[in-house]
Amino acid sequence: MPKSLEPGMYVSQLSLLKASAAAKHVGKNALVIGADTVVESDGKILGKPKDKNDAFNMLKDMSGKTHFVYTGITVIDTDDMRALSEYEKTAVTFRELSDKEINFYINNFNVLDKAGSYGIQEYASTFVQRIEGDYFNIVGLPVCRLSEMILKEYGKDLV
Repeated sequence: MPKSLEPGMYVSQLSLLKASAAAKHVGKNALVIGADTVVESDGKILGKPKDKNDAFNMLKDMSGKTHFVYTGITVIDTDDMRALSEYEKTAVTFRELSDKEINFYINNFNVLDKAGSYGIQEYASTFVQRIEGDYFNIVGLPVCRLSEMILKEYGKDLV
């Protein structure tokens, strides 16, 4: 992550890049959504781990602490290519984790495709002591924020 960008702006920029790339391949009369998620722990940005050792270290570092999940989300209207980018931030507190349970998790679940090395919607939910904010943000798509963006900016009904 560039040092000049804080995590929320960073994920907003990444979501804009993803949505912009996809919008070029979509016809008119569509909304294109891009999203990207990172975890911030002790001032460090944690993306997807490069291997199981990296995953172990990330989870060990978050053990017994609060970290923050940021998801940037961009919506582009392909009629005029107008883009709106925002982000959601959620605090997640893990209980103390043993090396044994971290190893069990990284050896039995796909941790390599998840920011911060965990998916809250699976076994890692047992690590979570407290959440402050949007649960769906931790999953990777803050659906409430997305619906508010679409309604506010584009005046489009979801029903």
